[in-house]
Amino acid sequence: MTSVVSLELVLDEAADAEIRREWTLLDEAGLPSQVQHTGASNRPHITLLVRTALGDLATETLEHRLPLDLTLGAPLLFGTGRTRVLARSVVPRADLLALHAAVHTLAGPGDDVPHTVPGEWTPHVTLARRLPLDRVGEALAAAPGSPVVARVGGIRRWDAGTRTVSHVAGRGTLEPC
Repeated sequence: MTSVVSLELVLDEAADAEIRREWTLLDEAGLPSQVQHTGASNRPHITLLVRTALGDLATETLEHRLPLDLTLGAPLLFGTGRTRVLARSVVPRADLLALHAAVHTLAGPGDDVPHTVPGEWTPHVTLARRLPLDRVGEALAAAPGSPVVARVGGIRRWDAGTRTVSHVAGRGTLEPC
């Protein structure tokens, strides 16, 4: 697999804790969950951009866009075949979409993963990967999730090749809670 770099919005402590609670509920129900991903960089986030390479960015132009308030909404399912990704939707707002577009403009042209490109992006926070299709109902019952008001205070960069996280913009913490 090709190594990737991503830019991600990080959630405030309360929203981070709520998503981690939902991860735990799924795990306790014997279902796939992001809580089972034990990497040090694993934390709830909203992916803005994914590509194989990304140079240094002049991110001072993003600072005035943060912090940003948003709402985590209803569950979403992504994928085809026998498994799905279960995620929390992020209610799209003009300021969120403008930030997303600004990040892509700042990054310039690249081999973006199609579902992260402006106009095709569905903002979300992943709860579980490889959820068997026949267990979707169980997952929705285990972690039903009411809307959550969240604040994103920062953008982080995840480099899968070096397995490193670095601060890009804002004041969001980089370490998992």
